[in-house]
Amino acid sequence: MTIRVLLADDQALIRAGYRMILDGEPDIEIVGEAIDGREAVELARSVRADVVLMDLRMPGLDGIEATRRIAADDDLAGVRVLVLTTFEDDANVMLAVRAGASGFLGKGVGPDELVRAVRAVADGDAMLSPRASRGLLEHLRAQPDPGLPVDEARLAALTEREREVVGLVAYGLTNDAIAERLFLSPLTAKTHLNRAMAKLGARDRAQVVVVAYQSGLVQAAR
Repeated sequence: MTIRVLLADDQALIRAGYRMILDGEPDIEIVGEAIDGREAVELARSVRADVVLMDLRMPGLDGIEATRRIAADDDLAGVRVLVLTTFEDDANVMLAVRAGASGFLGKGVGPDELVRAVRAVADGDAMLSPRASRGLLEHLRAQPDPGLPVDEARLAALTEREREVVGLVAYGLTNDAIAERLFLSPLTAKTHLNRAMAKLGARDRAQVVVVAYQSGLVQAAR
């Protein structure tokens, strides 16, 4: 399957660099370029993108609001946003994840890691740089946002195994690590996670992490 990628960055040189890296991959196709958030939202609809590489700081509509609009649009339910920015502080990570981003990387990322991130996000996984991941987890542990209520009915629908898996995802474990911890196959671990995501209404692993800390499920996983 070909992954259709939209580049959103106000700097032409940055977009050219992404294009040069990704165009050489047989399973990735660049389908458009946007110079601001508003154009990114419009093109995401018109070019049928699978993944949007989104800069945060763009003129007019910024990357956070563009991500929020993409995530809130039912017609764009299959579109994943991978944020690339020079600012990897925890505030930006939190804003991006809560807006609906599936990944967050620094612009200093290497070509191979960028390609892996695009593939991972397209496959429904979260992709956070180590620095971004640390910032997100530290923020959630210290300051769960009381302004985002968790649907108790969705939580109640989780099986005990699904709760365990969600809790381990919140601690940053991969599917393989979860499988080893719970004596499951990686495929079974992924199946439990996918079912939990569907019940929680989470688009990807990043949102699962937010829900786990917000609801207190992560304490149950201990």
